[in-house]
Amino acid sequence: MTTPHPQPFSVASAGITLRGDLWSPHAPTPEDTRNAEGTRNAEGTRTAPILLLHGGGQTRHSWDATAAGLAAGGRRAYTLDSRGHGDSGWSPDGDYGLDDFTGDLRAVLTAIGEPPILIGASLGGITGLSVCGEDPGSIAALVLVDVVVDVEPAGVDRIKQFMSSHIGGFDSLDEVADAVAAYNPARRRPSSLDGLRKNVRLRDDGRWYWHWDPAFLHGDSDEPRSLTDPGRLAAAARRVTAPTLVIRGGRSDVVSDRGIARTRELIPHTTVADVSSAGHMVAGDDNAVFAAAIETFLREHAL
Repeated sequence: MTTPHPQPFSVASAGITLRGDLWSPHAPTPEDTRNAEGTRNAEGTRTAPILLLHGGGQTRHSWDATAAGLAAGGRRAYTLDSRGHGDSGWSPDGDYGLDDFTGDLRAVLTAIGEPPILIGASLGGITGLSVCGEDPGSIAALVLVDVVVDVEPAGVDRIKQFMSSHIGGFDSLDEVADAVAAYNPARRRPSSLDGLRKNVRLRDDGRWYWHWDPAFLHGDSDEPRSLTDPGRLAAAARRVTAPTLVIRGGRSDVVSDRGIARTRELIPHTTVADVSSAGHMVAGDDNAVFAAAIETFLREHAL
C-alpha cells in the first residue's frame, strides 16, 4: 500500500491565510498545491481531488485518518482549517458568518483549479451545500456529514452549549478528555491524550484552550451566533445537480428523519448512508464504516 505524504498548503482569502494539508499518494510537488489535475489510480483512470471541510470548533486533523486512507487508495485529498480554526488566521473583525465561509471556500476552489468532491461535516457541509447550489459546476460531488438543510435545533443547541461552557479553557488535557466524554459518552475515552493536542493550544497562563477563535461562537453578542440559514440552504439545495450523499450518525441528535426527508425533497437524487454506532462526529466515532460509505458512493458514481 502506498504511504501518503501530507504536505502543508495555504490559500489567501479576504486578507486571511487559510492553512491545510495536501494528502497525496506520492510526494507532492509545488505544482500540486497550485492546481489539481487529478491523480490516477492503478488502472490509470483519472480521479478528481477531494476537499474535506471540518465542523465548527474542529480542525483539519479531524480528517487525518480519512485523508490518509483516501491518499493510500490513490486519491489526492485536501484538508483545510476554516478561518478562526486550527492554524488558519483569525478574522480581525470577527467575520465568521456564512458569507465569510463560502467566500473562503470559493478562494480554495480557485486555488485547486478543478471541481473537487467536497466532503463537509456540519459547518463544512453547510458551506459546501451553499456553494454547490449557488455556483453550479464548482463542485463535482457533495457529501454532507451529519448535516441537512433543516437540522434539529435541540442538537445544535447542545453543541453550542458544549462549546460555550469551555471558553475559559482547561487546567489539563485530562479535563479536555473529560469534557469530550461528557458530550459524547458513547465514544470510548482515549487511553492516550496526545491526539487532543491537535485540537487545543497551551497558552502562557498554563491553561489549554480550544483551537478556535472565541469570536467564531459569539461575535459581538452574548448569544451564540447561528450559522444555519434554512432559507438560503433550501434555495441552494434546489439547484444542486452534483451527486449528493448524506452520511448520518445513527445516534445523532442533529439530523432527524424529518430532516432527511426534507433534504431528499429538495435534492431528489440524494442517497443516504447510516452509521448506526456514530453520533454527530461521524468520522471520529466510526471511521471504518464512514470510509466505506465514501468509497461506495465514489464507486457508484464513477468518481
